[in-house]
Amino acid sequence: MADLFDSVEPQRVPLAERMRPKRLDDIAGQRHLVGPGKPLRLAFESGKPHSMILWGPPGVGKTTLARLMAQAFDADFVALSAVFSGVKDIREAVSQAQAAKARGRHTILFVDEVHRFNKAQQDAFLPFVEQGLVTFIGATTENPSFEVNSALLSRAAVYVLEPLDNDAMGGLFERGRATACPQLIFDETARERMIGFADGDARRLMNLIEQVQVAAETAGVKPVGPEFVDDALSSKLRRFDKGGEAFYDQISALHKSVRGSNPDAALYWLCRMLDGGADALYLGRRLVRMAVEDIGLADPRALEIALNACTTYERLGSPEGELALAQATIFLACAAKSNAVYKAYNAARQHVANDVSRPVPLHLRNAPTRLMKELGYGKTYRYAHDEPEAYAAGETYLPDGLAPPGWYRPTSYGMEARITAKLEHLRELDAAVTPEPRSGERGRKE
Repeated sequence: MADLFDSVEPQRVPLAERMRPKRLDDIAGQRHLVGPGKPLRLAFESGKPHSMILWGPPGVGKTTLARLMAQAFDADFVALSAVFSGVKDIREAVSQAQAAKARGRHTILFVDEVHRFNKAQQDAFLPFVEQGLVTFIGATTENPSFEVNSALLSRAAVYVLEPLDNDAMGGLFERGRATACPQLIFDETARERMIGFADGDARRLMNLIEQVQVAAETAGVKPVGPEFVDDALSSKLRRFDKGGEAFYDQISALHKSVRGSNPDAALYWLCRMLDGGADALYLGRRLVRMAVEDIGLADPRALEIALNACTTYERLGSPEGELALAQATIFLACAAKSNAVYKAYNAARQHVANDVSRPVPLHLRNAPTRLMKELGYGKTYRYAHDEPEAYAAGETYLPDGLAPPGWYRPTSYGMEARITAKLEHLRELDAAVTPEPRSGERGRKE
């Protein structure tokens, strides 16, 4: 696998492959793993390979580390991609490992995108890892806690790789430019633009350099400015996986920024997700959820504004409709916060799920037929609008035998402060009423 490009003309080998590090010291970033005294450095120096999961975003060195490990331990390197491989390919890889063992050589089995294998496919590796036939190295962009079988996970160390920072990407840019197009000059803004488009992904950066090189040579452009970079690169999307962990991390950041009343942070995460290709209406639905979960009755306008933002986007689409989502995001972040409705709903749901099925009290039952009226349905019900302040003081509405649970506890923020005052007043009216049996009359205390 490592010799795949040996017979190919150097200029036809992709720049990303030509730039692949040949030594551990050449790896950009990841100092927390490959720096002196750090875990992977020690693993390389120990001379004893062990199975591992390399977890990180694309283009940060997962495949390179696996190849360097095979080189460091003088082991055969067998690579599989879970995107294109199945059980048959796993069996062939094991056969190669067995043949290598017969020759006295160990095998490092590298599985890219391991999270795309199903449970049965992941289980297929277990006996060979346990036997020591292969050292298993899995690469994943997803959280292995959720995507890798616990049995396989328990047999492998997990190392977290980080996106490359601007310093590391800047160094890679200069090395890539010097290798691919030393005669081409980039002004500083163009350089920063390309590094920004690469978004911490070394492979993407190398590909961008090649794209701009071809475009510049074709157009006879020198030096390269930011406008030319914009024209030459068709895709400007940030790293974003609509079904992956980055998606849920960013949604979480947006929700928590709104909850934390930080409009700038909330707007940042909204724009990050829109820039990454997230479904704008999905974001709108999440804003509706935030309006009811984190604001509730502290400011009922939040729900209306969030719903209106969704409707506006449906009518206008992108990019015009995105402004309505931004407006709703800022309003929600600035609004008074209360989760009293959310807590009350959850408490009521839990009670109902665990409680018996209590009958509706007779005075609350509907009585559309004569028989029902004869049975007493609705007989002693008190019509609130006929009572002082349109409130039937002392009336009960819960099932018989169920004490008032007090699930809804409004806060003192926003409109809920007024709700608190009103409920306290109604409780005072209730307290002024002498309880009577349901069939009797009620009177006010003297």
